[in-house]
Amino acid sequence: MGIIDFHTHAFPDAIAAKAMPALEEEAGFKAKLDGTVAGLIASMDHAGVEKSVLANIATKPSQFESILKWSKQIASDRIVPFPSVHPDDENSAEHVRLIAEEGFKGVKLHPYYQEFSLNEQKAMPIYEAMEQAGLILLAHAGFDFAFERTRIADPEKIAEIHEKFPRLPIVASHLGGWEDWDMVEKHLLGKAVYMEISFALQYMNTDRARSILMNHPREYLLFGTDSPWAGQKETLDLLLGLELPDELNEAILRVNGAALLGI
Repeated sequence: MGIIDFHTHAFPDAIAAKAMPALEEEAGFKAKLDGTVAGLIASMDHAGVEKSVLANIATKPSQFESILKWSKQIASDRIVPFPSVHPDDENSAEHVRLIAEEGFKGVKLHPYYQEFSLNEQKAMPIYEAMEQAGLILLAHAGFDFAFERTRIADPEKIAEIHEKFPRLPIVASHLGGWEDWDMVEKHLLGKAVYMEISFALQYMNTDRARSILMNHPREYLLFGTDSPWAGQKETLDLLLGLELPDELNEAILRVNGAALLGI
């Protein structure tokens, strides 16, 4: 089994050409890739990544069907799409069930782009339907460099969802909460919540990164990059540079992702 990247993004080619420059301007820095599936697969080949979870974000309810259709088109042995639903979608629970019926493994939610708080009541039908359907929740966690730092996706809210829906597998991106490491340690460390490392190691002290990874349950850690915003090979090098035990690296890079995806 090769490496599994549990957090990537891409767009249809025609959309990528327009979306990437706009997103780069909003974020204030240049992406590592062009935002296409072909670009992602080339990066995977370079970094030794076998499979990538490709996370979609529905920024309005009307995007559900187009995202689901595109996800079906790009699904392959290499690309594992996670469609998305919007919390303002009146049919969100039904759409979650449709995602499961189509054979997808999970759903991506991003509170900043979808303009909601993770623990808002309108999101509860989504979590309930996902728990019942056996889907994985990949949630943006922590702050976001492109937005004002409001606490709508913080680790405490992740922990609250986990408590309310204990059978829902939650993957908290960015090592549990981007640039909110104190709250990660307070609310998530040691809990049965998955954390993937995307866009985290380059923004935190090495000793703290090692401490969080060494003290969280080994089976709940995943490799992720947030490609195209961070390089897959560069993120791999950052992880290996922490000099973690070999069995922990193996769990992060391969074993846990394969088990969670049912591979």
